[in-house]
Amino acid sequence: MTAPLLRALRRLRWYAREFTDESAYERYVAHLRKEHPHTAVPDRRAFERMRTERRESDPRQGFRCC
Repeated sequence: MTAPLLRALRRLRWYAREFTDESAYERYVAHLRKEHPHTAVPDRRAFERMRTERRESDPRQGFRCC
């Protein structure tokens, strides 16, 4: 593969991960390590659980009816 094609594929992958919020966990871990270095980093499953609970408890974030 050529360099421009690889660069385009990387950008497409980055865009898809940002659009679907797949990279939220990596951003959260980076934030914890930078701002709160002594705090334990939760695993991916615990992070998703916290995120879901926070989203469902705040009416401004939307809610699930079922």
